[in-house]
Amino acid sequence: MKKKIKVVAAVIENEHEEILCALRSPTMTMPNMWEFPGGKVEEDEDLHTAIQREIQEELGCVVEPEELHNEHVHEYETFIIQLIAIKCRLVDGTPLPSEHSKLLWLKREHLSSLVWAPADIPAVELLRKGWT
Repeated sequence: MKKKIKVVAAVIENEHEEILCALRSPTMTMPNMWEFPGGKVEEDEDLHTAIQREIQEELGCVVEPEELHNEHVHEYETFIIQLIAIKCRLVDGTPLPSEHSKLLWLKREHLSSLVWAPADIPAVELLRKGWT
């Protein structure tokens, strides 16, 4: 039986209506694919606490979770991911990559120009369609 992993991902939009995209490093699973930053929800941790902790750890900044963007379950070859994308507002600091190779701010209409991790694609599609 495959392990199921619960993951939160931050959909962060800046004042220029650009979305923050993160490139997975060559040392991560699914290397060189784009994703929304975030990570695993720890046991007994709520979604808002998890996304705030993960963004602080990964990007060195503070976000305020605002609303659920979407939730999607994707089955990979060796595990199943429950990805919960949460719209967040940047409240302190500038996102800097510590685990990712690169960060990029991109307009919604250009999101499809990147090669996304499969679990992130439904969230990308909703953004491209202009759904808020």
